[in-house]
Amino acid sequence: MNSFRSGHFAETAARWFLRLKGYVFVTANYVTGRGTGAGEIDLIMRRGNTLVFVEVKKRATTEQGAYALKPAQQRRIRRAAEAFVARRPQYQKYNLRFDVVLFCPPFGLRHLKNAF
Repeated sequence: MNSFRSGHFAETAARWFLRLKGYVFVTANYVTGRGTGAGEIDLIMRRGNTLVFVEVKKRATTEQGAYALKPAQQRRIRRAAEAFVARRPQYQKYNLRFDVVLFCPPFGLRHLKNAF
């Protein structure tokens, strides 16, 4: 399985995992556009009045996944989240949270709330 398909599978598994935990799917693979300095957000989910921006990391072990999200990537994701909310007034009053879902084949999924 190539890396794109493998990553897509991890994101799909994470989406369903979060839905089973009561999260509502908003969108996937959100990109603000070139030149914005913002990164892609793998998943945007909602639970109650909280909008959750989720980074999915697929690694061989949960330890490798936990260290895979570098500060520069965290900043890009935050900028993308700000742009997402700015363009969608219906989410202006929501609380924002940044989570990570670690996917470790064959069946390991770990949800880290408030990861950064």
